[in-house]
Amino acid sequence: MGKIEEEDIRICFFGDSLVNGTGDRQALGWTGRVCAAANHTKFVVTHYNLGIRRNTSEDVLARWRSEFEKRSVSSADCRMVFSFGVNDTVIENNETRVSEASSIENAGSIIKHSAELAPVLWVGPTPVDDEQQNIRIKSLCQKLEQIACELEVKYIPVFDSLKKSTVWMDEVRDGDGSHPDAQGYEVLSDLILRESPWWS
Repeated sequence: MGKIEEEDIRICFFGDSLVNGTGDRQALGWTGRVCAAANHTKFVVTHYNLGIRRNTSEDVLARWRSEFEKRSVSSADCRMVFSFGVNDTVIENNETRVSEASSIENAGSIIKHSAELAPVLWVGPTPVDDEQQNIRIKSLCQKLEQIACELEVKYIPVFDSLKKSTVWMDEVRDGDGSHPDAQGYEVLSDLILRESPWWS
């Protein structure tokens, strides 16, 4: 018998340091974990981690299309996963790095136009060890979910579940205040893997 052909799925993960997996001493983050789980099924996932530290929605808006086009081929099932927003809510020079109105506008443009090219999954922002910033993140999360609903794009809200997770919050607190270690990313990947299939 010849080798069974497996579906070629290529996924570009766009976002910030939380997409990158910063803080995970196992160097997997949540993107590596969800792709590893997929590769144990009939799917073969080519995993492009395009998370960049300190990236805001403005940064992702500026780069997602060119980076996706460099990695997509007509013969494969090419997809995109986005997760951003935490850096937008960081206070610098007495104001957020990106205003909530601009975050919403950027997100709408990113998701609308990316969904015209390929299947898109959107993972919401995550909580940090700063209650005032968490208020801003939660407000943004709610508005991003509304955009996803309007655009009919699959959105996975994770803020509330992670805020209640002692594993996530303890590792974030013990780390740099924004990023967990391996077990925290495991909790996040489990939330995403509950969606079936998580990448569509």
